[in-house]
Amino acid sequence: MRSSSATKLLANSLLRNRGKPDAGLWIPASRSQKMWSSTVPPLDPNSIDAGSSLRKPISLWPGMYHSPVTNALWEARRNMFENPTGDDDLTAKSPSRSRTCILYKFSSDLILREQYRNPWNEIRTGKLVEDLDALAGTISFKHCSGDGNARSMILVTASVDRIIMKRPIRVDADLSIVGAVTWVGRSSMEMQLQVIQTQDANQSVDSESVALEANFTFVARDAKTGKSTPINPVLPETELEKLLWKEAEERNKLRKQKRAEGKEEHEKLKDLERLNELLAEGRVFLDMPALADRDSILIKDTYHENSLICQPQQRNIHGRIFGGFLMRKAFELAFSNAYTFAGVSPRFLEVDRVDFIKPVDVGNFLRFKSRVLYTEANSSAEPLINIEVVAHVTSPELRSSEVSNRFYFTFSVRPETMKNGLTIRNVVPATEEEARRVIERMDAERPSSLA
Repeated sequence: MRSSSATKLLANSLLRNRGKPDAGLWIPASRSQKMWSSTVPPLDPNSIDAGSSLRKPISLWPGMYHSPVTNALWEARRNMFENPTGDDDLTAKSPSRSRTCILYKFSSDLILREQYRNPWNEIRTGKLVEDLDALAGTISFKHCSGDGNARSMILVTASVDRIIMKRPIRVDADLSIVGAVTWVGRSSMEMQLQVIQTQDANQSVDSESVALEANFTFVARDAKTGKSTPINPVLPETELEKLLWKEAEERNKLRKQKRAEGKEEHEKLKDLERLNELLAEGRVFLDMPALADRDSILIKDTYHENSLICQPQQRNIHGRIFGGFLMRKAFELAFSNAYTFAGVSPRFLEVDRVDFIKPVDVGNFLRFKSRVLYTEANSSAEPLINIEVVAHVTSPELRSSEVSNRFYFTFSVRPETMKNGLTIRNVVPATEEEARRVIERMDAERPSSLA
């Protein structure tokens, strides 16, 4: 029987890569270096290619969620776990000790490229977000791995402050994700991750090469008690590392200050005025629908949702559902919501915030509910669509449903579609709960200088 062209392509790819050293997960030396070097760092002969797990079987380490990059990352994490170094004392580490880079050879690896290509021949952003969470987990593990107690720790994603798309990411050009721990509290740590992609192969890596930037916060819990446990401090060395530490420290102080202070009385009165203003148009929709603004739509009419049973294949190394998987599912639902709302393929701009409120376990019945919270159409060139996705862990046997995660995404549409006469409708709350959520998100977006 003659082989198909697809089979020949796969066979040729396997032959081309046979015997080549794996390349992809750069585990840097412990010496200090610039946060983002101007050239791609030399590859370790033992490093791992992001696509290598597609071509060779790997050991089924318990808790591995399988995708090309998470396979590579967890294989490296397994090596750290099985060969721990250090003693029980906490040791200050520089960011360079946790710095990790993984390479995507999209220009030459057609099999890997196919895993990340969407129907419009662009990058699957949800899959990239999933990889960011996996890389952040490896970085956090690497920062704590010198501690003799690291084996008894559970490191989990606490929140994602922001993921900002700075420019479009091509799926036919090589890219890398680089990250390191930038700030550490007693039991929590913040990491900055950057997706780097040059415009052409000969261009050096600089600030213009950063296509996406993200800040992840992880917390350490004692595996037996579930209580917070101290982790290795971080010791910034370069000027850039010190600047990143200072920015993260300011963000942490601001979060604590907001939790402690609450709102002043005059702010509450101001919110009440804004609440009534938002609800005024909603009341027209409810009481006089024939007279409602035709360029507006009720929030409740933008709802989308999907449900799934959490499977063992989606768990992380601690036996819980992998946070990156949850982020990808939420992103894909938000993208679908923005698509049906705008009527054209949306353009992703940023993840505004992700809150991990409750762990999700294997076997849980998980429901994702999405809605457009508000739009900003003041700029005809780039209207904004702000979408909230809430994940609920539902237990039919117990008749209970609890919120496990909240995700906030911002999308836009391509400028050429606006030139063709496309308009983005205004979204109107009909209930006080909806109006309060809109106000909370608008206020959360204000202090962008620290985000």
